[in-house]
Amino acid sequence: MMIVPDSKHEVGCEQSAEFIDDLSSFASNQHAPRWCGTFGEFLADILPANPYRLTRSSHQYIYDTLRWYRDQHRTGHPESTNPKDLFTDDLYGIDDALERVVEYFKAASAGSDVGRRLLLLLGPPSGGKSSIVILLKHAIEEYSHTDEGALYALQASPLHENPLNLIPTGMRPQFRETYGVDLEGQLTPHSQAVLDDEYDGDFMQYPIERIFLSEASRVGIGTYAPHDPSTADIADLVGSVDLSKVAEIGDEGDPRAWSWSGAVYAASRGVLEMIEILKIKREFLYLLLTLTQEKNVKVSRFPLIHVDETILAHTNLAEFNKFVQEKENEALLDRMVIVKVPYTLSYLDEARIYKKLVSSAPAFRQVHLDPHVLQLAAVFSILTRLKESGREGLECSKKLHLYAGEDADGFSQADMPKLRAESPDEGLYGVSPRFVINAISNAITRSKAQSLTSMEMLLAIKDTIENDARMEEKQKQQWIDFLVVARKEFYNSWVKEDVHRALFTSFENEAQQLLEKYLDEVEASLDKREVIDPITGDSRSADERFLRSVEEKIKVSDSGKQSFRQEVVRKAMVAFKAGDKFTLESHARLHEAIGQYLFEERRDVLRLVTSSVRPDEEAEQKISAVQERLIGEYGYDVHSANEAMNYVTTLLAQE
Repeated sequence: MMIVPDSKHEVGCEQSAEFIDDLSSFASNQHAPRWCGTFGEFLADILPANPYRLTRSSHQYIYDTLRWYRDQHRTGHPESTNPKDLFTDDLYGIDDALERVVEYFKAASAGSDVGRRLLLLLGPPSGGKSSIVILLKHAIEEYSHTDEGALYALQASPLHENPLNLIPTGMRPQFRETYGVDLEGQLTPHSQAVLDDEYDGDFMQYPIERIFLSEASRVGIGTYAPHDPSTADIADLVGSVDLSKVAEIGDEGDPRAWSWSGAVYAASRGVLEMIEILKIKREFLYLLLTLTQEKNVKVSRFPLIHVDETILAHTNLAEFNKFVQEKENEALLDRMVIVKVPYTLSYLDEARIYKKLVSSAPAFRQVHLDPHVLQLAAVFSILTRLKESGREGLECSKKLHLYAGEDADGFSQADMPKLRAESPDEGLYGVSPRFVINAISNAITRSKAQSLTSMEMLLAIKDTIENDARMEEKQKQQWIDFLVVARKEFYNSWVKEDVHRALFTSFENEAQQLLEKYLDEVEASLDKREVIDPITGDSRSADERFLRSVEEKIKVSDSGKQSFRQEVVRKAMVAFKAGDKFTLESHARLHEAIGQYLFEERRDVLRLVTSSVRPDEEAEQKISAVQERLIGEYGYDVHSANEAMNYVTTLLAQE
């Protein structure tokens, strides 16, 4: 795997022109028409087109954003029906958590009591909590530039207030009869003062403008990160008196002399992200929960101020566990919707995460990774996140296969609901993706080969574990043991299969023929009928010895052979009825068994080729051909191909 194969970073003129065209198109799409006018013009020209869109709550706006993104995304994915599409292009293996996040917004947008709860994302470090919020913030920024996502506000309002807040309470029943929607919210003291002093109370003349959500401009998106509790000031959230304006206005009680720069005001009409929320002062937390439940905040000198925004908070497990231990926090917990965001438990999805991370890391751009580096690292990571099962015969390595959607000896996907229920906290602990990527980065930095093999990766992780001062010795040894399991039970078979297939060019055809022979023998065995020998023409019983020699390669027990065979035949029948051919890819475990069977048959030839210290011309040609195929067809480079062949030689010598 080479991230950037061209070290000179040369870009063709055609490629450059295409990028410039795409950039221009993006700029045009982002340049949404601006609008400004009086409130009277707003009522006449803007409101009648779609009153619902102009009265949406922040929760409704976010849920509409999710649906809009799904519909945009559907162009290339017509089967897409889920609003969680916003997240799934960037976050892998945490679909259950993403479903719960979407369900929160769906329920809140429908007006349920969920909308009066703060959404708290809870999970281990680097699990995707911040990424969920970042993706959501970027999406509502983009949505606000579309016609469907158009937002309007009182001009110069520090809270970007909805213009419809100008409509007096006594006129709102008539508004509902006219437009079919309800109004919530009142003018802030700031806007009321502007209305009274600058427009003599004539709200029809109040200037209105279209706004675009932007975190950088502090419009509809706010972020608060905790700092030293001894110096933390609630003014960071709700502002304070602005002495420079007091000198100008002459009255510190005037709302225009207040600094409306707090994060709560910046997030009005949109999203407030609270980073490590449980580290903030208790008074801050009560303010936020009251804001979520009542949609208002209380600031000294002023009456209750209406603020409509969605609070998305996240924290780690350590902080949450401390918070739960304090009894006085029970009431606060009742006012939160908690969504656990664990690490993925699929090594296939974990490898996708690593691929994404290395693709964006400068240290990897000139480095070749052998084809198993990322998946092998992922296997180790998942093993650290699993809990030993009390079920007989269910080792963690088998659970790892099951979580990846693969069957394991004695278990199938039908067992997954029970397994998940037995260990609900799996994925909330273990190694983080950042830990693994840092270890690999260190190995690359130290290496001069510009190539990283799977074994070098395992050694790099081992070195990082041994030198981590935060870990206890018991945990260090356990994680090092997981590296051994990953090597023995996964990498050994992967690399042997690569070398074997590279050595025997007819592997695919031979394997398919062997699969068909296995199916014939299995059907004869299950039906208790005889097989006609294709060479002699004689009839004979099913070749039980052959069947068992294949099945034993993947540890199918004698007592479990019948159910395994029935499953294979069932899958073959499903493929046949669908008009498809039953191939090696149709059954992962049978694929592995046949690969190992062929490997065993050719072991002597393979040992001869890979272990020749002074090979003759014929052996040398075979070695060269194997290397070329490993490089050309299986994703190796010269360094990793040599390492793979040497490693397989060592394995064969030990057997």
